[in-house]
Amino acid sequence: MSTSTFDPTAPLPGPPDPWQSTTQPSRRGSPPFHMTDMIEAEPALGARILARNEDAGSAASALAAAVARTVRAGGQVVVTGCGTSEHAAQAVAEILREAVRSAGLTGPGGIAARMPVSEQALELSLDPPSTGLVIAVSHEGATAATNAALKASRDTGARTALITVTDRSPGAELAHIVLETEELDQGWCHTIGYLSPLVAAVAVGAHLARRPVDEDLRTSVRNLLQAGVDRASIAEAVAARLAGVRQVLVIASGADRPAGRELALKIEEGTWIPATYRDLETFLHGHLAATDARTGLVLVLTDRERRDERMERARGALRAAQVIGMETAAILTSDIAADLPTELTPAGRIVIPEAPGLPSPVAALIGTATPLQLLTERLARARGVDPDPIHRDVDAYREAAAAADDPD
Repeated sequence: MSTSTFDPTAPLPGPPDPWQSTTQPSRRGSPPFHMTDMIEAEPALGARILARNEDAGSAASALAAAVARTVRAGGQVVVTGCGTSEHAAQAVAEILREAVRSAGLTGPGGIAARMPVSEQALELSLDPPSTGLVIAVSHEGATAATNAALKASRDTGARTALITVTDRSPGAELAHIVLETEELDQGWCHTIGYLSPLVAAVAVGAHLARRPVDEDLRTSVRNLLQAGVDRASIAEAVAARLAGVRQVLVIASGADRPAGRELALKIEEGTWIPATYRDLETFLHGHLAATDARTGLVLVLTDRERRDERMERARGALRAAQVIGMETAAILTSDIAADLPTELTPAGRIVIPEAPGLPSPVAALIGTATPLQLLTERLARARGVDPDPIHRDVDAYREAAAAADDPD
């Protein structure tokens, strides 16, 4: 896919030592963008993160033990973050919920365990828990709201953990456990920043459920990521159909919801098209009134759990969109694609393998990561936009970001 000299199998650079936050990525002006390279790097990166967390002495194993202790004590596990990391936190919670169930963990007296949940960082900082375990997700470990949530939770008595690139970051000072992902995203339209905590959570979940973090798992994850990367020409065709729409709606259900939210964010920051996420059922309750033939719709549907019910409602949503004349596309697994009439997705579909050897939320979230990112990158190309600086190469948008964080 890339014509640069970038080696997608080589480890990415880590953060500077001493630590400092990244500056605006260098401008390339045309593809391959930094985002292009980062997507290509993800299959090998995912395998490396799992390899680093294979052993019982790894940070992933330590975090799994902390989750197990919290659940057995009847406490709440809360995963938090902002932006892309908020969506990653939602995905981490999905992966951990499956692992808690698979491990057969129960609370005091054998009652049903409290399942891990996610919470937006600002809201958590304003109402922090005094018990339980708070797991923060922050790619560089410097997001102010996320660190405020960590500090508030730790100060009120909760245990804290952080999934981030390095234990030298400011956020790491606020966490009892730090799970390092070690390799840094080279662009600001974060792809590595989304995937890394998901793969870290796969390792945590495997330790929690006493499943091996071995070569078989690494191969399954790597192959699933590579399958998305290999859909470049398909993503390009879908992007060509969506490039001229006025807005994009993304709909999803179940474990696909974090991916749906992340796709909406990626489209906005990487292509500058207004995009909104709606839960599958929510989409059909009033929101159709604001759509027309200039609206693009992308369905994300890969979750194996309660698939028949989700499929039935998805067909209804696509039929409604068809009546209005929307440009409709989808990210689907092969089995779902076979059961979903092609005429319901005239803008195209990106189809990924089922990955039955992986837990359902892992297969869904890992499987959709590279397709949603690749669709965004190809949509940016179609619109002549450089996705890497997320519009902050323009003075007004850079100044707007600075104004938002101005203490005055």
